Amino acid sequence: MPYPEQFIAPMRAELTDAGVRELRSPMDVEDALESPGTVMIVVNSVCGCAAGKARPGIVMALENERRPDVVATVFAGADIEATERARQAFLPYPPSSPSVALLRDGKLVYMLERRQIETRDARSIAEMLKPLAHFQEIAIVPSGRGHEFAEDTQLASRSGEQITMNDVVANDQLGRRAN
Repeated sequence: MPYPEQFIAPMRAELTDAGVRELRSPMDVEDALESPGTVMIVVNSVCGCAAGKARPGIVMALENERRPDVVATVFAGADIEATERARQAFLPYPPSSPSVALLRDGKLVYMLERRQIETRDARSIAEMLKPLAHFQEIAIVPSGRGHEFAEDTQLASRSGEQITMNDVVANDQLGRRAN
């Protein structure tokens, strides 16, 4: 049984107020996944780490001029079929909520799982996503290790700047030390 809408409406609004599009049906998810370019899908949830960490961190990360071509969300426990369809696109990752998936031309290129969210604050999550916030300008150079970003996975911007996931992690750790 899905969560009552009046219970989760404020949790939905935290993301939709930031311009995130809701995907409430499997067809909505299909349409988003078939979109050209970069698609970010957030799996929203009622848990405390979604409330205090994930949603605020995602909103901060999206306060950039550059955003994915599509920024969308499903709500675990409410948009049940839509969430199932989104999670199929995130395989081989197990179901995780909250989570953030980044897809490029329909292919999963980055996954931020609950276990990574639980150990960070909102600012750290935003800082972790910000190097990826040049969403439209980054080309992923696969590590050859499946969908996971290995620490040495190259992220190359069109301007020629090269960063690796090590840089993203180091940036995140510097942010946490500063807090």
